[in-house]
Amino acid sequence: MRFEPESEAQAAEVVSACAEKRLSLRLEGGGTRSAIGRPIATAGVLSSRKLSGVTLYEPAEMVVSVRAGTPLAALEDLLAGHGQMLPFEPPDYRVLLDSSGEPTVGGIVAGNLSGPRRVAAGACRDSLIGLRLINGTGEILRAGGRVMKNVTGLDLVKLLCGSWGTLALITEATFKVLPRPEDALTLCLRGLSDAEAVAAMCAAMGTPFAPSAAAHLPAGVGSPEPRTLLRLEGFRDAIRYRAERLAQLLAEHGRAEPIEGAESAALWRAVRDVTFLAEPRDRVIWRLSLPPRRGAEAVARIREARPCTVFYDWSGGLVWLATSEEGDGGAAIVRAAVEARAGHAWLMRAAPELRARVPPFPPRAARVRQLEEGLKKAFDPFGLFNPGLREAGL
Repeated sequence: MRFEPESEAQAAEVVSACAEKRLSLRLEGGGTRSAIGRPIATAGVLSSRKLSGVTLYEPAEMVVSVRAGTPLAALEDLLAGHGQMLPFEPPDYRVLLDSSGEPTVGGIVAGNLSGPRRVAAGACRDSLIGLRLINGTGEILRAGGRVMKNVTGLDLVKLLCGSWGTLALITEATFKVLPRPEDALTLCLRGLSDAEAVAAMCAAMGTPFAPSAAAHLPAGVGSPEPRTLLRLEGFRDAIRYRAERLAQLLAEHGRAEPIEGAESAALWRAVRDVTFLAEPRDRVIWRLSLPPRRGAEAVARIREARPCTVFYDWSGGLVWLATSEEGDGGAAIVRAAVEARAGHAWLMRAAPELRARVPPFPPRAARVRQLEEGLKKAFDPFGLFNPGLREAGL
């Protein structure tokens, strides 16, 4: 069964009817990230695709509310027309995951997905100020608000952002937005090792010249030589001044060369969407989150035991790693190296058989698991929504 309600009220009726019959549902937006998480089988699919459109936009207040099925591209075009943007630079993983369809606002919120600007502007949940949702009994609920001066329930908003559709169906989201930068420029340091690059990125982020993104591409990732990238955004004249000063401060790490225009934009799209690691398709993709200065150390430990290709985002705090599917896809080695350094590892891309054997989402402590079980029962008492997507039994 496939349900595509055209209104929030219709969606609530569908959920209520499924709750009465105890029929499980896969929640779906554009279907671009259906290969993330454990493979699940449900009685039906509930799509938010037709719950589309802008319900409030106040450019002067820098607030926008949109229904969950709204294509992300449509929202970004609307904001760009008013010289504004979503601060967290949402990614598009269609190339990485070899998927089709259109990324939707609800899918971005459900995954708390954020791009390179996260290191400077925060994550998706930091820009989210309000939600409308339907719980597992068909009740329509509201959390947060539509204007910054009238926001309550932010903790609930942040809880649902990143829950991957296991707690509720999101029907509408409200974001605070930011002015779109007039221009951007990338400084590129060449030839640095992973550890040297992380040191340079952390040094840059600690200056008053405010890079909006910092990434390191080791040799073989888009180029034969290593490249360390620092993006500056803002007014054109100010960017050039900041770039000159930042290059001077980083002189001990090498000569910083400017990259501008289409070349700069293309580099950051590739970092944002992880297209550097999309091929070959038979490799698994891990997403490692660590303290920035521990990332290179973790990668070095993994490389001792298993060949892999990596690149670094978020000043080194986010590491994307590709390796073979052999055995457990590197799960034991990767997670041991990352957890020993106060981080966690998420299996982002793998064949369904491997995702069924190896938990894709990071393991949690027993206390956290208990909390998650309690939240699942409170929001979705009959276990309707995406059962087992994150972990068996949840």
